[in-house]
This record gives sequence, structure tokens and C-alpha cells, in this order.
Amino acid sequence: MQFIYLHGFASSPQSAKAVYLRDRFAEVHHTLQIPDLNQGDFTQLTLTRQLQQVSALLPKNEPVTLIGSSFGGLTAAWLAEQHPQVEKLVLLAPAFAFLSHWLPQLGTEKIQQWEQQKYLMVYHYGEKRSLPLSYEFARDVPQYNDDHLLRPVPTLIIHGIHDEVIPIQVSRDFAAKRSWVQLIEVDSDHALGNVMPETWQAIQSFCQV
Repeated sequence: MQFIYLHGFASSPQSAKAVYLRDRFAEVHHTLQIPDLNQGDFTQLTLTRQLQQVSALLPKNEPVTLIGSSFGGLTAAWLAEQHPQVEKLVLLAPAFAFLSHWLPQLGTEKIQQWEQQKYLMVYHYGEKRSLPLSYEFARDVPQYNDDHLLRPVPTLIIHGIHDEVIPIQVSRDFAAKRSWVQLIEVDSDHALGNVMPETWQAIQSFCQV
């Protein structure tokens, strides 16, 4: 079994969660691959580009567990839908219905400016600075309808009840319609920073590592 971690939107392989989980996997003698989904060009990021990038990394004849955080979780879910070698999913505060939660935070005026000017300045937590993001990002995501995620891949979702970015209700609704999904609700926010030891315990048990 191979293990691949997909970091969140405007994040990086050096994020606190990525590094923590990489180190925990190493302690139990497994390698956690963590591709850089920015590809050195955050400006042209789209969900489609992420799917193509990670698809190329998937082994042809070996089972894979994907662990995805936030937008990386959404990416992981779509990869599992498309690739039978993905046999397990761990989704950390997955960004289902991403645009419907993110765009209202920007406000109508800012969204209109983004469409007109083609680029929006977004704070990138990996780079620790604001970077432009093409409007193609917003055009691309709507073609991926969460309702179409129906392949019964054993899935563990860990989501904070105080998540201020992606409401936990999104994961509750997703799990309620899919018997193969286990949802663990934790006393945390979107970052899950205060519950990483518990998160690792749940991942270890689910992945049997």
C-alpha cells in the first residue's frame, strides 16, 4: 500500500499537518508522499490541474491510500472516484461545496473584480505572501459536482465542529448519504491543529499501519 498526502489550498508540503503526518508515518516505517500541488505556479492552479498531477503519480498496479486536507481532500475524493487503485480515503475537513463557502467570504464586489481583472490576490500560507490566482480556478471547480462522488471507497472523514472555513454540516451530509463513509467529529477548527495526536490515532487504526 502506498500513501499520498494532498495538502490544502494555498498551502504546501511544509504545512504543519503534512510534516506531522509524514513524521508519524516514518515512525511506523511507511513513506508518506507529499507532492507540491502548487507546481511552482499557484497562479494557474485549478482542481483539474491537481487531478492530472496526482493521477500521473498513482501506481498502476498497487493499492493507494490518499490522505487529503481541505481542498486536497476534495481532490482526493475525485481521484478515488476515477482510479480503482485508490482503495482508502482519509479526508481532513474536506472542502466539499468549496466555492459555495469560499466565494461568499470574498463578497460580490470582489468576485466581480476577479472576473473582470482575471486575477485575485490570495494569501498563500506556504509562501507567506499574497499571490495572484487566475479566475480559471473559479470557472473550473463547478464542473465537479460532489453529488457524483459515489464510488464506495472506504472513507474516514475527520472534521472539526468549530470549522470556520468548511462547515461540518457539509461532511455530515456527505457521510449520511454514503454508508462507506465514517465521520469523526472533533473539538477543533479547520486547521485541526489541537487534535493531531487523536487524528493520527484514527488514521493509524483506519489504515492499519
